[in-house]
Amino acid sequence: MLKQRIIVDRLECGTDEAGRGCLAGPVTAAAVILPPDFSHDWLNDSKQLSLKKREALRPIIEREALSFGIAHVLPEEIDKINILNASILAMHKALNQLNPKPEFIQVDGNRFKTFKNIAHECVIKGDGKYMNIAAASILAKTYRDDIMAQLHKEHSEYDWLKNKGYPTTSHRNAIKIYGITPYHRKSFKLLPDQLRFEF
Repeated sequence: MLKQRIIVDRLECGTDEAGRGCLAGPVTAAAVILPPDFSHDWLNDSKQLSLKKREALRPIIEREALSFGIAHVLPEEIDKINILNASILAMHKALNQLNPKPEFIQVDGNRFKTFKNIAHECVIKGDGKYMNIAAASILAKTYRDDIMAQLHKEHSEYDWLKNKGYPTTSHRNAIKIYGITPYHRKSFKLLPDQLRFEF
């Protein structure tokens, strides 16, 4: 059962990212402030929900949230600063969009950098424990999936509509055949060591 961990008179938000382990596309983060009385039976870690439920929850979260933000960090930036820093940067960009500003930040995972001197807590698997993080995970996942669906129209040979840029067999086989696109993360191991190509 997901919880709201609300301290009286303290405005709390949750933040999470999607796409950290992908070979292509952005890493996308969301930040969400839910009202203290928010609840929904379906709300859970986005990875545990069907596509239909994620898409149904997104407009509910956007309508009911006191504030939310969405941000993307693109592959070129990921390659420059590494995926951990890019994930945190995306979360900071999402947090910066919140109005009102949070007084406490709950972060999914175990790594974060302080944002504007606001107190925070890292929660491992927090998207399965707290509503505000779960809501952020759903927004991050659905917004990123929308981007990958658009990129699929440009490069359908990589099957991004289905694999969303993750390192599936079909995705890696396409890289072997067609090479890479500007949307691939060059700093990632795109193919096994025995198969190399020039960037």
